[in-house]
Amino acid sequence: MRALLASFALLTAAPAPALLPAAPETEAPAEPEAPVQTIDDTQDEGADERIAQRISGIFAELPAFQGVSVAVSEGVVTLSGEVPKQEDITRAEAIAARVSGVVTVENGLERNVSISAQGTGLSSLADRWNGLVAMLPLIGLALLVWAGISLLGYLIASLGTLWHRLAPNSFLAELIASAIRFVFVIGGLVVALDLIGAGALLGAVLGGAGVIGLALGFALRETIENYLASLMLSLRQPFRANDWVLIDDLEGRVIRLTSRATVLMTLDGNHLRIPNGQVFRAVITNFTRNPQRRFQFDLGVDADDDARAARQLGRDTLAALDFVLDEPAPEARIMEVGDSNVVIRFLGWIDQEKTDWWKAQSRAIPAVKEALEEAGFGLPEPIYRLRFDPRSATLPFENIAEAGRANEKVAPRKAVQQVTVTEADEDVRPVNEIAEMVEKERRESGGEQDKDLLDSSRPVE
Repeated sequence: MRALLASFALLTAAPAPALLPAAPETEAPAEPEAPVQTIDDTQDEGADERIAQRISGIFAELPAFQGVSVAVSEGVVTLSGEVPKQEDITRAEAIAARVSGVVTVENGLERNVSISAQGTGLSSLADRWNGLVAMLPLIGLALLVWAGISLLGYLIASLGTLWHRLAPNSFLAELIASAIRFVFVIGGLVVALDLIGAGALLGAVLGGAGVIGLALGFALRETIENYLASLMLSLRQPFRANDWVLIDDLEGRVIRLTSRATVLMTLDGNHLRIPNGQVFRAVITNFTRNPQRRFQFDLGVDADDDARAARQLGRDTLAALDFVLDEPAPEARIMEVGDSNVVIRFLGWIDQEKTDWWKAQSRAIPAVKEALEEAGFGLPEPIYRLRFDPRSATLPFENIAEAGRANEKVAPRKAVQQVTVTEADEDVRPVNEIAEMVEKERRESGGEQDKDLLDSSRPVE
């Protein structure tokens, strides 16, 4: 009966004859299908016992499967028991399925989550501790290698004379030395971890350092920007010590350039610290680089006067002043016609090494003003014209004003006291009290002077 049923199964499983025409010769041949594993209709006597013994023997050689029980019936393997890890459940099923004669596997394994489970209990901790003790000599050797490489980096970085010769300034020399120390320390750490076989740990450390560095970069963006600006300013040297500069709207004489800020002494004698990031982005006006400097002022003459004659007279007056340079020559420009006057701008050049800019302007303004007044030119004040509506005539405003003027007593005008002009008032030599304060502070601050990034031997940008 069994033979008859097997013959019928084979006949029904046989493929039907092809009814479609054959494929053209140009088409690629179809890939052969993988053979389908079949289940024998009979089983040899004692096969279940042999399968159970074979699987149990394999599991006996694997520590993770010591607590697994195997039962086989008609080629169906039933696994029961506990394993220490979750992946061991799938592993046991795969091993059992590979044994010849196994029809299928019923996996009833569970993970053992108890403290005494193999691989996770105190025995595992003891094994790890024993392994750590066994690796102590190798760890000591790795530490010695790391220390030796780091020491070599510090010795190379300590060659300050060499780096100061190669670098244009002390700030860059210190930066090169710090970079060498950092590279050797990190390189020694890489060699030490590779020596003890902790390459995976090294990758994790470097990855974590990259993430931390990125976060710190965003958090310390302004600090890093200020540091880089200090480096660029030390290389470019935009000014010298004691230069009179205007940085945006901040004015003063330069005391020093440090790795964090530019220190100025204002014209009032106060200290002003400007972050180097702001200095690097700012518009810098240096009044000291060019000894020749121009001053200017505006005067208005009466609209009825000859503006061209007033312009010529003012220019000649400036040229007659001994502190005004002949080249470039003084100049006068008619700027605009105001409400009641014509505005003329007078310009003159001085040598700042011999003449104080403020004093020169203070002497030039009254000189030109007096020359114009002596020549008969009027310097009128602004005139305002008021027009009243005709309806205001019915109001008692005019009577009140006239009564007030009638009762008003004209106070006598006080005589202007004549002041004698002394030689000190005529002296236009430069005033250097702020410059002397800066030089004194630079001499006295010996400790901070070494940190000054300004180098007088290098050209100013």
